[in-house]
Amino acid sequence: MAKVAVVTGATAGVGRATAIELSRRGYDVGLLARGRAGLDATCDDVRSNGREVVAVPTDVADFDQVDEAASTVERELGPIDLWVNNAMTTFFAPSWDVPPDDFERAVQVTFLGQVWGTKAALARMRPRDRGAIVDVGSALAFIGIPLQSAYCASKFACRGFFESTRAELLHEGSNVRMSIVHLPAVNTPQFDWCATTLDHHPMPVPPIYEPELAARLVADVAEDGRRSKVLGSWNTLLVAAAQAAPGFANHFAARGAWETQLTDDRIDPDRPVNLRHPVDDTTARDAHGSFDDQAGGFLDPAYLKTLPSTARTFVQASVGTARELRDVWSRRLAAARS
Repeated sequence: MAKVAVVTGATAGVGRATAIELSRRGYDVGLLARGRAGLDATCDDVRSNGREVVAVPTDVADFDQVDEAASTVERELGPIDLWVNNAMTTFFAPSWDVPPDDFERAVQVTFLGQVWGTKAALARMRPRDRGAIVDVGSALAFIGIPLQSAYCASKFACRGFFESTRAELLHEGSNVRMSIVHLPAVNTPQFDWCATTLDHHPMPVPPIYEPELAARLVADVAEDGRRSKVLGSWNTLLVAAAQAAPGFANHFAARGAWETQLTDDRIDPDRPVNLRHPVDDTTARDAHGSFDDQAGGFLDPAYLKTLPSTARTFVQASVGTARELRDVWSRRLAAARS
């Protein structure tokens, strides 16, 4: 009997690439996303690899829709062996410029979408005492950067939910596995359709990777069962720095992660936005975004040219951190004397 996987956010970016990769590895695939044209296109991708597929239009922010989608997949394909929580949306802007209802929507999709997916999967896997769940996390679950407060907050929350739920499964001796893959900047369509108040087109912070590389890592982790994995040597370094010296990470992000998230191109104010409505409902989008020419990872020539600037940012962040610590100690000494 074929293995069955469910992928959320399956019509573009990492989700679409993951659905294709899993079908190549012998999985029948249930696709959960909102855009009907995107679902149809990804179905064709899966079928071209000789696998069965079922597409269920689903807003992952709604638990009832996610749970019903899980039932549909099991009814049409069989018991779910693997669930990949990938769906996300975001709002590019300083936190104070994000409308409260839009911030809430981004968190509902990016964080609660993983919670609801996990709950739907566990409701079916725990009674069978088998199965695997892979959460698509981010290096931004460890280091918050400007202009992405809703996304970073959601990914931090996803990491906490993952840790807690995995501990609960271990406590009861369950054979259901939970893993998390923390991704770097990936060349996906999210930067073409995310909500923003900014004048310039958003972009991923270099180094940038292609979605197929992320998809292969998601599939590898699903099969070998490792607890977690960070993709990319630079991002592994950033995660370590954020854990060891969070104050330095704040200063580094403040100096190095604002302009690097914006291209020189002015944004079209009428461009479609997928925060509340799918952009790929009538026209499918590819797994890739607009940055193929820069998506060679750490060794991409475009990224290597930025290393001198990155080194300067590192020094500036170190100086800023030292000054902040000096000011803290000065205030503490002043308070002790008074």
